[in-house]
Amino acid sequence: MDAAEDEERAMKPDSVRATTVCAIIASACVAAACGAGGGGTATPSLPLGRPSPLPSASAGPLPSPSVNPALKIQHVVIIVQENRSFDNMFNGFPGADTAQSGKMSNGQTVQLTSIHLDQGYDLRHRHFTWWMSWDQGKMDGFDIDRSPGNSPTFPYQYVSNSDTQPYWDLASHYTIADDMFQSNTSGSYPAHLYLFSAQSDDISGNPTALPWGCDAPPGTKVSLVGPNGTEQPGPFPCFSWPTLADNMNSQGMSWRYYSPQILTSGGIWNTPDSFSKIRYGPDWTRNVVSPETQVLNDIPAGQLAQVTWIVPSGANSDHPGSQSKTGPSWVASIVNAIGASPFWSSTAIFVTWDDWGGWYDHVNPPQLDEMGLSFRVPLLVISPYARHGYVSHVQHEFGSILHFTEENFGMPSLGRSDARADDLLDCFDFSQTPAPFVRIPAPLSAQWLVAHTHNSAPDSDF
Repeated sequence: MDAAEDEERAMKPDSVRATTVCAIIASACVAAACGAGGGGTATPSLPLGRPSPLPSASAGPLPSPSVNPALKIQHVVIIVQENRSFDNMFNGFPGADTAQSGKMSNGQTVQLTSIHLDQGYDLRHRHFTWWMSWDQGKMDGFDIDRSPGNSPTFPYQYVSNSDTQPYWDLASHYTIADDMFQSNTSGSYPAHLYLFSAQSDDISGNPTALPWGCDAPPGTKVSLVGPNGTEQPGPFPCFSWPTLADNMNSQGMSWRYYSPQILTSGGIWNTPDSFSKIRYGPDWTRNVVSPETQVLNDIPAGQLAQVTWIVPSGANSDHPGSQSKTGPSWVASIVNAIGASPFWSSTAIFVTWDDWGGWYDHVNPPQLDEMGLSFRVPLLVISPYARHGYVSHVQHEFGSILHFTEENFGMPSLGRSDARADDLLDCFDFSQTPAPFVRIPAPLSAQWLVAHTHNSAPDSDF
């Protein structure tokens, strides 16, 4: 199953999906005592025949920070949205490098046309799709490996900015980067690994069963990148390599990872579930928090970790095929909550999209290793110290966010993509006097988003 089909299956109505996944986990546990199965890092057994424990809706008070109080940035917030190339999400943004036409594999040039954010179709975005679309840097194969039923010109579209005005307002007030590249040449699973640990250990494909991580049924596999767009069988999706969270734990620093529950759409985007030390240790209930909308209650209550990852539900993710356009309101609600809090004066917020989603982008990505770089995705840098109205043309990647975080807090490098990436300092001006926060208008309020968090799809959006 390719990335688009796998994620589309995962974004079925939650009531159906949760029942299915619970049954899969329960039957797998009976058959194999919930061992790791099929290779990969061995993990402790879970209680026989029972679904895995879920992260807490409230992880309790954060520990006192151990960071230097003189630092201007005391909090880093990483918001991860889904499946949009730069040309698709910010086409025509003033000062940014975008294209109004694109090349197809038959040599034809087509005009990019606008589409609504809540359109109802997904596109393939597996490693083979990237390979064909990239075409040795010709950038002319986006029409080849698309999802069945979509026309050849379907990938050559961009989202109307009338649907994404909060994003454009944030980009206009603060910083947007138009040379931000995805670190891996495939879909969501390895992309989220990079955003948490600066690598994916050559993993290029999504797990073959839900949930994605140590809670997957025995026999679940991920694929590894192969030559010429191919993929090879890989291990069980439960790993032991170091993450940024491990570095923070070693220095007594606080972190939180807000995600939907693993038996809902969080089953595909809850990255800590892929690391055995976190999944089977105290961090699982102390630092991994579900539902993700709890962050909108924690911030006003004075709870914000030194580093925070926030991933959305399917409806709030901007994912093609979600049939929803609540993503911009979701991101704006988080930014507005921080902006209205005492945390604003010491926070850097990074908003990025985890992969290109199959959409056309005209910039040929530099090739740094066997994993990528992949196509451009948007990056917003929001902070009282972010440059105002600035378009960054510096080359960035997912490792840049981790590099900035490590450098800011004096942590050692993980030695992977964070070591080669820049530190995003061109996006900041620490000599400026922070201006008061200006609220970002959005169609939906934080209260609406919190009220509509439950196990079925909000407003039957799926």
